[in-house]
Amino acid sequence: MTVQAKKFLGQHFLKDLNIAEKIAQSLTTTTANTKVVEVGPGMGVLTQFLLKMPLDLSVIEIDRESVTWLKEHFPLLEGRIIEGDFLQLDLKAILGENGAIIGNFPYNISSQILFHCLENRESVKEVVGMFQKEVAERVASTHGNKTYGILSVLLQVFYTIEYLFTVSEQVFQPPPKVKSGVIRLIRKDDVQLGVTDQWFKTVVKTGFNQRRKTLRNALKPIMNGKNSTHPFMEKRAEQLSPDDFIELAKHIQNL
Repeated sequence: MTVQAKKFLGQHFLKDLNIAEKIAQSLTTTTANTKVVEVGPGMGVLTQFLLKMPLDLSVIEIDRESVTWLKEHFPLLEGRIIEGDFLQLDLKAILGENGAIIGNFPYNISSQILFHCLENRESVKEVVGMFQKEVAERVASTHGNKTYGILSVLLQVFYTIEYLFTVSEQVFQPPPKVKSGVIRLIRKDDVQLGVTDQWFKTVVKTGFNQRRKTLRNALKPIMNGKNSTHPFMEKRAEQLSPDDFIELAKHIQNL
C-alpha cells in the first residue's frame, strides 16, 4: 500500500532517493540539539535521511493517510509527528530560537510557508526547501532581474539565500507540470530595519505594485502628498537592492 497523492493538497511525492539525500545534506544547522521541522513528509522519502542525522526532528503533516503511513513505517518518529497545518503552527513553541525548517513544500502554499518562516524569523535560523522552480528563482533573484520582486526583497533583507540545484519533473509521482528548485535561506543576525516590519512591507509592496513606474509615481499612495528629492525615487522598484529599500523606507517615514 502507498499513499495516494492528493491534488487539493498540492502533493507530488519525490521518489528519487539521491535527491532526497542531497536536500537533507543541504542543511547546515546540524547538531543533536538543533530542532528541525520537516513540512509535508508524505511517505518519508526525505525523513529517512533526516533521521540519520544528529537532529531533534519533528514532522508536520496535514494528510491523515500520510500520518498513518509514517506511524507504521517510521517507529523513530513516535511522539514527533504533528498532524495539522504548518501555516497554523506555533514555530516558537516547537523550535525555540534557532531551529530549521526543511521540506519538499506543497507548491500551492509555498509562498505562504516562506512568509510564515519570515514572521517567525527569531525561531527560524535556516530553511532548506524544494519549491516550484519559478518561486525558487524569484526568492533567490537579485535586483535588476525581472524575476526580482516583493518576495525576493522581504526575504533577502533577513536571510542570505542560495539557489542550490534544479530538479526534473520526472522524479516525482505524479510528475508536476514544472521543474523544481531547491534553495537554502540562512538568517542574518544583525539586521536593523529602523522602521516597523509593517511599514517596510508596505513600502516594498507599494513600490512593486506598479513595477513599470518610477518609485516617485508608484509610491504616491503612501506619500500623503509629501515630496522627496531622494535619487531612489527616479528608479523602478526592481532596481533597488534590499538594503536600498531599508534606506528608502526610513527616508519616507522621516519626511
